[in-house]
Amino acid sequence: MPFASAVDHYENFPVASVLCPPAWRGAVVAMYRVARMADDIADEGDDPPGVRLQALAQLRATLAGLWADDAATLAAAAPALRALHEQRQRHALPLAPLLDLLDAFEQDVRWTATGRRYQDEAELLDYCRRSANPVGRLMLHLAGVRGAEAVAQSDAVCTALQLLNMAQDLGVDLSRGRLYLPRSWLLAAGADPDAPPATWPPPALAHGVLQLVALARQQLRRGWDLPLGVPGRFGWELRVVLHAALRLAQRIEAQGGRTWLRRPRLHWHNSPLLLWRAWRHPAHRPVETNRHPCLDQRPLP
Repeated sequence: MPFASAVDHYENFPVASVLCPPAWRGAVVAMYRVARMADDIADEGDDPPGVRLQALAQLRATLAGLWADDAATLAAAAPALRALHEQRQRHALPLAPLLDLLDAFEQDVRWTATGRRYQDEAELLDYCRRSANPVGRLMLHLAGVRGAEAVAQSDAVCTALQLLNMAQDLGVDLSRGRLYLPRSWLLAAGADPDAPPATWPPPALAHGVLQLVALARQQLRRGWDLPLGVPGRFGWELRVVLHAALRLAQRIEAQGGRTWLRRPRLHWHNSPLLLWRAWRHPAHRPVETNRHPCLDQRPLP
């Protein structure tokens, strides 16, 4: 099966934006295209789960062959994968984060096919560890930023972005038979996790979405100082990403968590506010609260 994507995707957060250092842009675009390729294999079209898993396994084998500099694998690889191979050689990109991403996509396919649900917050965060955090670790590698604190902050930021995407995309995921709201949250909100989602009361779904946002805010706070330790243009891009995430959290909370009715988006006219907040980054911190976010929310400047 050829690995190619014909799907146009909307992104709330910048991918290889003008703030990305030009020397890295080729690597960032190559990594994004391959990650998107894997995501499309897992989600798009009408292929049965077995075909999707076989295609993801083929992609995994191709990546392993490219990292081993296997000539036959390189000759047979799709253009996006050859581009990634070139960037791997140029920047000594590690393979492990990409394999973690594939593991998360494979889990999406298997769990959706069997109806497996996330039991609790710990399982949800473990999924984020594999589906989102590898992206940040690859970016830190490009930036030459090392150290346990920076990695922990990057992981927190990436987890927050993933949680916000889950909150934003609830309606899309439900249409695919997928749900990231843990059973424990649904039970606490008065919904029967074993019943069809269509039977759940809307307030229970909205509560789950707002729980995702509250957890994302906690993660954003843990990673908020990451840009202060990252020099140059990439540090500025991180600031914009953080404030875009915070703005999206505010949008979701403003509509009471009912994202399945209207998917919140950020638009070009948000750019001046995001850039201003990025400039004054330390002065704008996310609010972390143990209470329901709609009941305990201090407005940001």
